[in-house]
Amino acid sequence: MDSEDDMMDANDVESVDDDFYSGDMEDDYYSDGVYYDNDDDDVNDDDDGPDYDFMAEAVDDPDDLSFRSQQSYTVLKEEDIRQRQEDDITRVSTVLSISRVAASILLCHYNWSISKVHDAWFSDEDAVRISVGLLDKQVVQFSNARELTCGICFESFPRNKTVSASCGHPFCNTCWSGYISTTINDGPGCLMLRCPDPSCPAAVDQDMINLLAPDEDKEKYSRYLLRSYVESNRKTKWCPAPGCEYAIDFAAGSGSFDVSCLCSHSFCWNCVEEAHRPVDCGTVEKWILKNSAESENMNWILANSKPCPKCKRPIEKNQGCMHMTCTPPCKFEFCWLCLGAWSDHGERTGGFYACNRYEAAKQEGASRQKALADLHQMQTVHLEKLSDVHCTPESQLKFITEAWLQIVECRRVLKWTYAYGFYLPEHEHAKRQFFEYLQGEAESGLERLHQCAEKELQQFLAADGPSKEFDEFRTKLAGLTSVTKNYFENLVRALENGLADVTQAACSKTSSSKNASVSKGKGGKGKGGKMGGSSKNGDD
Repeated sequence: MDSEDDMMDANDVESVDDDFYSGDMEDDYYSDGVYYDNDDDDVNDDDDGPDYDFMAEAVDDPDDLSFRSQQSYTVLKEEDIRQRQEDDITRVSTVLSISRVAASILLCHYNWSISKVHDAWFSDEDAVRISVGLLDKQVVQFSNARELTCGICFESFPRNKTVSASCGHPFCNTCWSGYISTTINDGPGCLMLRCPDPSCPAAVDQDMINLLAPDEDKEKYSRYLLRSYVESNRKTKWCPAPGCEYAIDFAAGSGSFDVSCLCSHSFCWNCVEEAHRPVDCGTVEKWILKNSAESENMNWILANSKPCPKCKRPIEKNQGCMHMTCTPPCKFEFCWLCLGAWSDHGERTGGFYACNRYEAAKQEGASRQKALADLHQMQTVHLEKLSDVHCTPESQLKFITEAWLQIVECRRVLKWTYAYGFYLPEHEHAKRQFFEYLQGEAESGLERLHQCAEKELQQFLAADGPSKEFDEFRTKLAGLTSVTKNYFENLVRALENGLADVTQAACSKTSSSKNASVSKGKGGKGKGGKMGGSSKNGDD
């Protein structure tokens, strides 16, 4: 009875996990469990804009350079995957009292789900055996024959020169080898290999393949078997980096889909695109489609027609610069590239002939690649040189590596904030103002950090010996790293929270404004302050 209860509990857990990994819970997951929980109800009543003071809050974990509260995944090497696979085979083999090769066939058929194997087997063992090809007795028997006819080449062979699966159909070694080799080279369908007899369902197990296949084909079969273990499990995925053979085992209910492989490639476990927090997967999909050079229809639409940001009437651009003016009665002036109001454009956005808002994300991507290259050079060349020149162990130069890791991560986040801003509704002016403020502050902090880590470091690389200024540099760079991390953490949390602070601030200011009006009425004096001012402002 206890074992049955345990099995039921395990199945219940797997059912919940199946819902999560199949995507059934994805919308709730994005809106509930993942995002920033804002407990700060304080509002700056003396300012017309949103409350920006939270940008100065301290962070809890200064060593967390990836904005993760905890690591929610495990990177699996090939030996880890094989060990897990072997453990599962052993469990099924032991519980069902069958051979390991038979257990492997069962698990492969049921997508390596132990619970599904147990459910099906204990429900109807005979039906399972037939469906997967694990026959418990031979279909044909040749008890007294000295020679047997191969069912493929129809030649007669001594009994010891033929081989059969559990069904008993005889085939010569040469035909078996050719049949197995052809099937393996056709792809991973070889994992469901059956007897060559067209009417026979008997499975061909790995023992026969190891006995009859060439070494090259045995290796391919083994690789297919290993990959099936990862690809059939919704909790694991291969790292998408070219040439990488690591897999990621992801924990349901964690705070972020962004993962980082041992090969240094960071990606989103949910959509397998590059890591894109704080932007959700749906926005990334639209952003990539919009910018894809292969999507000709989308390119034509983007290049030739767009709706007016104000009245939404379609406009076709066939000549001229990026400064567009909608036809009367709308007459709204906007930028063709970013669809922002033309009055907002100037030197910062590219002036009258271009708009670098659209290109900013690409530039940030290139900046991140350069930062990665600089980080690699720092780790492989410069740290050793600094250690020698300044007589400091490399372990005490960790602050430089941390600064560059922070720069790389911030460049990644900054790139995706442009996608977030692009899809931010035009009519939500307060949110856009708040977003641009947060983005600007984070970008300014990043530039100061990058300047210090790149330019100011050069004088110490070129120095002849130790100097007091190096200690000052250490303090400055570590401080900038911490401050920049804080800016970007708050930027990420604010965006993931849907810029909810703007709504809260607006509601609070409205309430404060009403209170101030009541106070003015009682005092009898009409001199007012800014929106959100205290009763004192109304009575002066």
